[in-house]
Amino acid sequence: MLLHSGQIVEEHAAQLQPGGTKGLVECLGFAGAVFGWASLVFVLKSEGYFGYLCTNVTVSSNVTEDCSAQDEQLSVIFTIASFMNNFFTLPNGFLFDHFGTMVTRLLGISVYTTGTLLIAFSNAAKPVLLYPALSFIAVGGIIFLVTNIQVGNLFGTHRSTIITLYNGAFDSSSAVFLVVKLLYQGGVSLRTSLLFLSCGSVVHLTRTILLLPRSHIPYPLPENYTYGMKCAVPQSSSTAENKVDKGNLQTSQVSETTPFQEENSTKVTQEETAERSFKSCILSWFFLWHMLWLSVMQLRHYLFIGTLNPMLQHLTARDSSLVSTYTNAFALTQLCGIVCAPWNGLIMDRHKGKPREAGQSESEADLRAAVLSLGVTVLQCVLFSLCATIPLLPLQYLTFALQVLNRSFLYGGNAAFISVAFPPAHFGKLYGAVMALSAVVSLLQYPCFTLINGPLGGDPFAVNVTLTLLTCLAFIHPLYVYLHCRRQAAQRSRVNRSTTS
Repeated sequence: MLLHSGQIVEEHAAQLQPGGTKGLVECLGFAGAVFGWASLVFVLKSEGYFGYLCTNVTVSSNVTEDCSAQDEQLSVIFTIASFMNNFFTLPNGFLFDHFGTMVTRLLGISVYTTGTLLIAFSNAAKPVLLYPALSFIAVGGIIFLVTNIQVGNLFGTHRSTIITLYNGAFDSSSAVFLVVKLLYQGGVSLRTSLLFLSCGSVVHLTRTILLLPRSHIPYPLPENYTYGMKCAVPQSSSTAENKVDKGNLQTSQVSETTPFQEENSTKVTQEETAERSFKSCILSWFFLWHMLWLSVMQLRHYLFIGTLNPMLQHLTARDSSLVSTYTNAFALTQLCGIVCAPWNGLIMDRHKGKPREAGQSESEADLRAAVLSLGVTVLQCVLFSLCATIPLLPLQYLTFALQVLNRSFLYGGNAAFISVAFPPAHFGKLYGAVMALSAVVSLLQYPCFTLINGPLGGDPFAVNVTLTLLTCLAFIHPLYVYLHCRRQAAQRSRVNRSTTS
């Protein structure tokens, strides 16, 4: 199964045009680096960042070092960075929708490079630089992802698969800090590694200027659309007579319904659908349940990543060798994100190319296909949370595998669902809005961490059980979408019967 998944990745990577392949590499090598926090924490602790907060305590006549205050400061840094990663997706989405790819990417490159330089020139005497540094890397990284997702518009029948592939690359890029950790253990300084990452801005600038459009890659694609330095719509394709229906090509013949329309609403064309207001989208039940779906599972992942080092310290009785081994294992599993993510896209695209039911719109077919994806993602998260709850060290290998599988499904499915359930004209804003609102929920990870370190005495069992139960609320979203599709099917059946009679 893993081999077949790898073949799928290679197949779609081979289909990507040069600019698209470079985008995949960009996401894989830079975009989600902040989520390799567990590996970076190991290096920061070795360098003595916030080491002055560690104190010697006497327990049963034995003197031990208590570094809970150091762990708390490092947890605050990750909490803020993960919040900024999500919250700033909203203004970035507006910026992307209104000013296009080039302006948004130039901002992202500047912010990301500033973050890597701040870490490079920080040290144990200036640990405060980590606060803005990690946040800048998080914000810049999500801009790379948002501006690269549009490449999926080039693949009509495999659009969701390509979108999830890019999100999988984003997940896998958390292994960047594993490389930094291994180089550090091999004698390469943290500063040297981060300066090398900073030099990547030259590649980002070159790609932005030469290989990406100044505005956006449209969807559906006009006929003869070119992707590269020109990225322009030929004049011959500007009229409805020259637009053809070839999966991802624009056509004036297609009639769609907005997925979150009321049952008695009438059909409208794609052009009319695109004009639906951002407000009507954000106030729909689809958006609200989707936000709940994302928020509770994201909180579970963020707390796990942010507290992984203290958890391993707790389970290994502070054996630094074992902590390093399990940290490396966790980081290595993150590389599998790019392999796991396309499976979710295939689930969502499995109906493409097949005949639809009489009167069924493409958007309705997309939604029906999304139900399985949404439900499987929640089930994975519940299983991952259960494994993380059990305080058994060897079991954490399975926890790591389930975590990367679920995370790749979560973020890939999030972007893919928004792309099929709402008008493309509002994708950037809606993607930003759901990420920003879920960021507010993610702030709960800090009080959870404080609760574990304080009243619970370092034992996360009670918090993990609570989060597992909370995760079950996410099943509401796929259930709602399923019932919505059933209502639409029943209404369509009544219309067909009345037409026949």
